[in-house]
Amino acid sequence: MATYFKRAKSKAKSLLQVEPQRSASAPSPTPSPTPSRPASQLATRPTSRPTPSPPTSTGSDTSSLPNLQERLWNEAYDGLKASEPELVGAFEKILSAELHGDDPSSVTPESTDNEIGETPGTRRSQMQQLVQAGLDRTQKQASIKRGIDEGLQVVKEVKGMVNKAVQAAPEAAVAWVGVCLGLEILSNPVTEARDNRKGIAYVLSRMEWYWNLVSLLLDKNKAEQSSEGLRVQLEKHVVQLYEKILAYQIKSVCLYHRNWAAVIGRDLLKLDDWAGQLSEIKEAEAAVQRDMEQYNTEDSKTQFRKLTDTATALEENLQDIHSAIQDQTRQQEKRHQDDRDKQCLKDLRETDPRDDKTRIEATKGGLLRDSYRWILDHDDFQQWHNDPQSQLLWIKGDPGKGKTMLLCGIIDELKKERGNRLSYYFCQATEARLSNATAVLRGLIYLLVVQQPSLISHIREKHDHAGKQLFEDGNAWEALSKILAAMLNDPSLDGAILIVDALDECKTNRKQLLEFITKPSRVKWVVSSRDWSDIKEKLDNARQRVRLQLELNQDSISKAVDTYIGYKVEKLADLKNYDRETNDAVKNHLTSNADGTFLWVALVCQELADTKVVPKRHTLSKLKLFPSGLDPLYKRMMEQISDSNDANICKEILAIASVVYRPITLDELTALAESLEEDDYDDLPQIIRSCGSFLTLREGVIYFVHQSAKDFLLNTASDQILPFDTAHQHHAIFSRSLEALSKTLKRDVCKLGAPGFSIDKVLPPDLERLSPIRYSCVYWVDHLHDSDSTEVNNVLQDNGDVHGFIQKKYLYWLECLSLLRSMSEGVKAVHKLEALVKNAEAQQLTELLRDARRFMLSNKRPIEIAPLQAYASALVFSPEHSLIRELNKKEEPDWMASKPRMEADWNACLQTLEGHGDGVWSVAFSADGERLASGSVDSTVKIWDATTGACEQTLEGHGGGARSVAFSADGQRLASASGDETVKIWDAAMGACVQTLDVGRRLYRLSFDPTINSLLSTDIGLLNLDHPALPPAIDDQSTAITLRSVRHSGWGMSTDGVWIVKDREEMLWLPPDYRGGPAVIRSMVAIGCRSGRVLVMKFS
Repeated sequence: MATYFKRAKSKAKSLLQVEPQRSASAPSPTPSPTPSRPASQLATRPTSRPTPSPPTSTGSDTSSLPNLQERLWNEAYDGLKASEPELVGAFEKILSAELHGDDPSSVTPESTDNEIGETPGTRRSQMQQLVQAGLDRTQKQASIKRGIDEGLQVVKEVKGMVNKAVQAAPEAAVAWVGVCLGLEILSNPVTEARDNRKGIAYVLSRMEWYWNLVSLLLDKNKAEQSSEGLRVQLEKHVVQLYEKILAYQIKSVCLYHRNWAAVIGRDLLKLDDWAGQLSEIKEAEAAVQRDMEQYNTEDSKTQFRKLTDTATALEENLQDIHSAIQDQTRQQEKRHQDDRDKQCLKDLRETDPRDDKTRIEATKGGLLRDSYRWILDHDDFQQWHNDPQSQLLWIKGDPGKGKTMLLCGIIDELKKERGNRLSYYFCQATEARLSNATAVLRGLIYLLVVQQPSLISHIREKHDHAGKQLFEDGNAWEALSKILAAMLNDPSLDGAILIVDALDECKTNRKQLLEFITKPSRVKWVVSSRDWSDIKEKLDNARQRVRLQLELNQDSISKAVDTYIGYKVEKLADLKNYDRETNDAVKNHLTSNADGTFLWVALVCQELADTKVVPKRHTLSKLKLFPSGLDPLYKRMMEQISDSNDANICKEILAIASVVYRPITLDELTALAESLEEDDYDDLPQIIRSCGSFLTLREGVIYFVHQSAKDFLLNTASDQILPFDTAHQHHAIFSRSLEALSKTLKRDVCKLGAPGFSIDKVLPPDLERLSPIRYSCVYWVDHLHDSDSTEVNNVLQDNGDVHGFIQKKYLYWLECLSLLRSMSEGVKAVHKLEALVKNAEAQQLTELLRDARRFMLSNKRPIEIAPLQAYASALVFSPEHSLIRELNKKEEPDWMASKPRMEADWNACLQTLEGHGDGVWSVAFSADGERLASGSVDSTVKIWDATTGACEQTLEGHGGGARSVAFSADGQRLASASGDETVKIWDAAMGACVQTLDVGRRLYRLSFDPTINSLLSTDIGLLNLDHPALPPAIDDQSTAITLRSVRHSGWGMSTDGVWIVKDREEMLWLPPDYRGGPAVIRSMVAIGCRSGRVLVMKFS
């Protein structure tokens, strides 16, 4: 709550706008309201009124008005302090926090000392300082958006009044401290009840009236034949009025800072009687006015009437501020939510399936309605379409039968029907990022949200905490599957249809995707695939499934292919000016040999269209050479390649395309293909076309024309393109990648210049120099990993190629990874290298890689923010004897005359995880050591990637600090015990709370049973999560399980959490600030700290 009000207060301060100071004699613009002029416009027309400066004295016995003002206001303050010491004491603590520059809402009353002086002189100095600080805040802040600038003129009016008054009588600053704070309250969009706001506006609007009581009523020289008795009576009533004014302001300020209001109490603040307190102020005013009628001159009375009129107008304007600011705050919040929605959608997007559909149709020569129209009238399609119980349509067929284009047609037809929410995805095995189950869900969710934006709430719930990692970390499938399931159950999503093409091309987690598709739901599915056994097993067992097998609809397919042939031959005839005889011959040959295969027709027509390959005059003779069937056609294409002048380079390109982890660009190919010369670059598009139609070039990126083409090369023609097997090809790509990196990488490769140049300012044109090595920079270690083990061991030797690269180019590589926004991939690459080098006897390289990993983990964040920090912060703040630092001494900043003295070597701390807002009480590793959970005093639980240090989930819901956390043995669930006397069970992937147990006491230790995930060991015994109503089972096993979780052979923690132990021998004593429920897995130790950090350490 304190944080919320701190934020609200910050918004309120931004309302205040600077007003130029005027001399004391200058008029102040505060007119009286008129019927023709609304109150919100009053501040735009100047008028004359008395200023709060002291009047000129004409007699020697005139009392010093500033001194009199100070005396009366201080009498009122002291009188209030004597009558309500608790109230004033709390107020003075708030002021004490303000004196130190703290936000009172962010500190507790118990932790704050009352530093306001008891003597008038000390207090006067402090009050002047506080008023000046308030004026400075007003002066420094700009007005919020133009919509309420005019309304805020009244704030500037009050600010100007305070400024002049303090200049005239700084000794009476106590009167104006409450005004400065009152303005903040009134300008806050979330302040008190209407009666309180109304009272604050009234008091602030009449402060000039109150202030001038001294100069107009109690100036002895202006009174006409006044008696001393009347003067004393009037002075007494003025002091009483001042006391009530101060009391109202002080109570409002204390209420504004909720943590202080709780200390004072509701009765003392009279929270339910703001109207009554305002009435008391008005009654005190009336008493002063009655005295004034008897005591003062007509001139003074006239001036007071002017002040009263001005105060009335000012009060109306002040009351308008709150509603104006509330409206503006709502608009800002809406804009903020819109921005967060846009960022969420941007992070979710891996690809836009609409663009994929357009590209696929263009690549395949366009979508012909006549080639798919047959399926719309097919009985199976009609059953699926019209029967509410038929939820799944499975279209299966062999490669090249036109499944993808069939689905493109179905999509177009279903789009025409009103009420459909249509989402679709095209799996593409030739591109890794489009061939996994997680990508399928991302695409489906993306299109649903684009069509129905309200569904983004299902994503935002987790994205607000996890960010883009929600879609990319190791638990992305679990998280996204639950998000999509929640969307599909959303009552607002009616008539949804989901379409997934080429399930057989989903290489990663296809089983999970099939299980998700076959679950009963409110939506209809259309899927296509080859007739593979694992897909058949899942889909055949699906309920309410309709199967449409293309091979059983040969007549319909043949007619569709004939239509496609007619279209393609017409295009050929226009291109090459066929005569009737040639046109008919081509059409007849294609019809006779197509065998219902669209792809075969497309490949033959593609070759016939190439004038350089098949001149018009040779069309009929070449036509007879095309065999029927895909594999015979692919075989012929390989024979043509072998007989060509470009055979070697074509086979090398096909080999590279067959094993790379994603489609590569022409620029990247130049770095990987050894046979390519510099002069060959301009000829590359032609060389790609010479690869027998296996490959296609789209926007400079090389793709396989079809998955069946890649399958043929790897399974049938591997002896021709990969004579030494795929492992040898991986090693060749690794070698070429390392060579290209070594030649290209250098300091400030993209000419950023400034060490702090932000990665966010780096534009695509700045990265052109990196175009040939983009792929190599990220994937060189992966290709080494997939090379022959003998080759790997040979490379990973001391003074070998990898050793030399890390010694000479490591910092340049880190800079490049940052420029390509791939630092996380770099972390994984170094971990992979460390694992590989264990099999090679290379002590020096092993030590260097260990140091390189520590260097990267410690400096990953600053290098991600600004790539050139690899040579600044990363080097300067690394240990003196870091091998990477010693090898790169010449790269350290020469503009630093004196560098900080760092520790000699890396300590045991691998990385520091930051994110909690308060101390960490407990940490726990998952059984595989991949994730780490932490429970904090701030009532949250966080789940971290133990390798990269990225926060994957922030779990909220506890009403007190999370005192203990524990993963289940399978890592699927996480338990947390809180000071609110509950235990929560979370889905560790999704971050959702799946169960809450009210145990009635605080628990300090949790541990899942190592074999039964439903049993949870605690301080009070075993809890059965399947039967939470049963009381805890008390037995010795509970204690044994708990003890095993913190103490075992090897490295671990003592049961009291004070010592790090090895084989139960105490090794390292931990200070009290580092005892936050430590966790151990193998030689890794994680420790929670009071600072809110989590330290991850590794011991030898």
